[in-house]
Amino acid sequence: MSPRLLVTLLGLSVLWGSAFPLIKVGLEGFSATNLTLLRFLVASASFVPYLLITRQRLMPARADLPSFLLLGLLGITIYHLALNYGSLHVSAGAASLIIATAPAITAVVALFWLGERLPPLGWLGISAAFVGVAIIAIGDDPQPGFNPYALLVLLSSVVTAFFVVLQKRLLAKYGAVEITAFATWSGTAPLLVFLPSLPADLATAGTASIWAAVYIGLFPAAVAYALFAHALSQAPVTLVTAFLYGVPVFSLLFAWLLLGEVPGWLTLAGGILAIGGIVMVNRAQRPRPVPSSLASSRLSP
Repeated sequence: MSPRLLVTLLGLSVLWGSAFPLIKVGLEGFSATNLTLLRFLVASASFVPYLLITRQRLMPARADLPSFLLLGLLGITIYHLALNYGSLHVSAGAASLIIATAPAITAVVALFWLGERLPPLGWLGISAAFVGVAIIAIGDDPQPGFNPYALLVLLSSVVTAFFVVLQKRLLAKYGAVEITAFATWSGTAPLLVFLPSLPADLATAGTASIWAAVYIGLFPAAVAYALFAHALSQAPVTLVTAFLYGVPVFSLLFAWLLLGEVPGWLTLAGGILAIGGIVMVNRAQRPRPVPSSLASSRLSP
C-alpha cells in the first residue's frame, strides 16, 4: 500500500481509539442522552460543508428514505445511546474491546440474512470472540461477578452488524460519505427529544466535558468516517478492517493517559481472545485462491 494510505489507516485507528476515553470525559458533565445528542448535532453540522465542497448530494432519493431512517436508528440512535449508557459503568478500554467484536457478529448476521456460508474456522472464531467478551465483562467489574452494563456495549456491537449489512444495497447508489451523512442525520432526528434538557447540561458541564463532546462529534464521528470512506476506495475491505484491530490498542493507551485506567489481566486476556476470534472469522471469510492448473483449464477454450 502507499505511504499515504498507511497514514490514513493509522489516523483512522487513532481517532476511533480516542473516542472511548473521551466519551468517559464527556459523561462527567453530560447525561448519556445529552452527550449523544450534542455529539451528533456537531457531526450532522460538519457533514454539510463537506458534501457541498465535494459536490455530493444533500438528500437521498425519496424511495430510499425508509432505509436511511432504519440505518440511522440502528447505527446512530440505538448504537450510541447503548454505548454511552454502558460506558457509565464499563471502562473505556473494555468498551473498545467489546465493540471490536462487530465483524464477528456481522458474519453471523450475513449468514442468516444474506445466506453467506461460514467455514468451521469462522464458527470457532465467533465462539472465541464471544467467550472473550464474557471474560471482559467479568474482569472489568471491580466487584466480583458479571458486569451487566457490558451487555449494553455488546448491543452496540450487534446493531453495528445490522447497520453494515443493511448498507450493502445502498452502496450501489450512494457514496460512502453520503450514506454516512444521511444515516447520521436520520439517527440524530430521534435524539432531538432530549433537546429541552441539553441547555441545563451545557450550563453546568465543565469545559473538559464540552470540548470532549465537540471532539468526538467532529473527529471520530465525522472526520474518521470520511477517512474510512477514502480508505475503502483505495484498498480491499479486508485490508482496511485489519487495521481497525488497532482501535482497542489506541483506546487502551488513551484511557491510560487521559483517565489513568489500567486494564486488569482478565480484561486483557478476554480482549486478546476476542480479537483473535475476529482474526479467525476474517481469515475464514477470505476466498480461497484457485490453483493455477485449475485456473488455466477454466480459461482455456
